[in-house]
Amino acid sequence: MGFFQYIKSKEFLLTIISIAAISILLFFGLGRWMNSYTNHDEKIQVPNLEKLSLSETEKALFDANLSLFVIDSASFNPDFPPKSVIEQDPEAGDFVKENRKIYLTLNPSNYRKVEIPNVLDQTKRQVVTRLKSAGFRIGEERFIPDLGKNVVRMLEIKGQEITPGDLLPKNTLIDLVLGDGLDGKVIDTLATLDSIPNE
Repeated sequence: MGFFQYIKSKEFLLTIISIAAISILLFFGLGRWMNSYTNHDEKIQVPNLEKLSLSETEKALFDANLSLFVIDSASFNPDFPPKSVIEQDPEAGDFVKENRKIYLTLNPSNYRKVEIPNVLDQTKRQVVTRLKSAGFRIGEERFIPDLGKNVVRMLEIKGQEITPGDLLPKNTLIDLVLGDGLDGKVIDTLATLDSIPNE
């Protein structure tokens, strides 16, 4: 049979139809398999994990067919429980595919400790600036008889004296003990002495 006769034959036509049918079946079959393999139409809403403990978070993500990756934070946030989730990526409410990894930032168990700078015998303004820049908070003030008015003579926490070089958690409330300048008592004393007649 010649080539042109073969092209015109039913056998050639059936071959072409068979190839086309097989191609179409392969195309749709491959498309369905890809959709199934990549979960094309399946989306999972990321739960809100804020303030949950690690064990609670693991359960919530397991139930949602999601996985997790933990990132430790160096900054303690007092508004969140220790070791709880303070940030998540993707965010709560986002839609992701099954087994998507959720990145979690956990709150440390406490503030990291920092050294108290040597601020004794400095003015209140200098001390406040240095303590705040070191990460501490300023609490109450009390005054003691001392020539240096508004000069810091001691540091305290709830009535207990602390010293420069001590390590305290960041954000600790530190009270200041200041000199009162003797409130003019020196001047009054000198005036009294001047008023005493010399014998």
